[in-house]
Amino acid sequence: MDVSYDGTDFSGWARQPGRRTVQAELEQALHRQPPGESVPKSVVVAGRTDAGVHATGQVVHVDVVPFAPGAPGRIPVDSLGIPDLTRMRGRWNKLLPADARVLHARVAPAGFDARFSAIRRHYRYRVSDAPWGVDPLRRNDTLAWGRPLSTERMNAAAQSLLGLQDFAAYCKQREGGTTIRELQRLEWTRIDEHLLEVQVSADAFCHSMVRSLVGVLLLVGDGRRGTEWPGEVLASGTRDSAVAPAHGLTLTAVDYPPDELLAARAEQTRNVRSSNEL
Repeated sequence: MDVSYDGTDFSGWARQPGRRTVQAELEQALHRQPPGESVPKSVVVAGRTDAGVHATGQVVHVDVVPFAPGAPGRIPVDSLGIPDLTRMRGRWNKLLPADARVLHARVAPAGFDARFSAIRRHYRYRVSDAPWGVDPLRRNDTLAWGRPLSTERMNAAAQSLLGLQDFAAYCKQREGGTTIRELQRLEWTRIDEHLLEVQVSADAFCHSMVRSLVGVLLLVGDGRRGTEWPGEVLASGTRDSAVAPAHGLTLTAVDYPPDELLAARAEQTRNVRSSNEL
């Protein structure tokens, strides 16, 4: 399933007791379909987003037991026991709140895992450097930055961060997790007079990595730090406090290999990386 959501009023993707989350809303919509063997247990997501982070290209999968072929009901069931997923999408979206939507639904190829089969995730972060702040209609997905920004300085500084490296200085570390990632793209563009965005792509991201990268580069872009500073932070291995707010960040896409390589990619990803890869 391809899913889009406005993260403003969500406490992130992952289900949490007593909090409104994207996962909880989606699973509730799925469970409210007619009872039977096809009711899913839980969804698996390509990338868990933090509170306030948006998505236009989130990917999830769910394991289900098909209906009996030709089972009676208001929605047709094919010979494999799969209901008409276009009709089902319409049902789910009627049950979902206005800030979350299922865009597409289809039967996954053999070996597909939304999280572990992914080979690349893409994020976008938007910033306004207008002296008056941010357009009111963009306030929920664009950061207002009170100083003029230079894309040239930020792109020059970003070069030292690309490639397979240990991003411990740019991540909230989690016990048992790794901070080694391959950062494949980190590119700033001015798309309007006062509007900038950075496109960030990697094989995977550790917790708060994109926001930390953006926060450090913004201090370079407005001249408060030199272009060499982000590389020095990376080399130090010590996390800096410059972290951009969540609301400017959007997950835009997730890439997967050809169908015949999905299972192998999932197995490869499950092997935790270590420093001997560097």
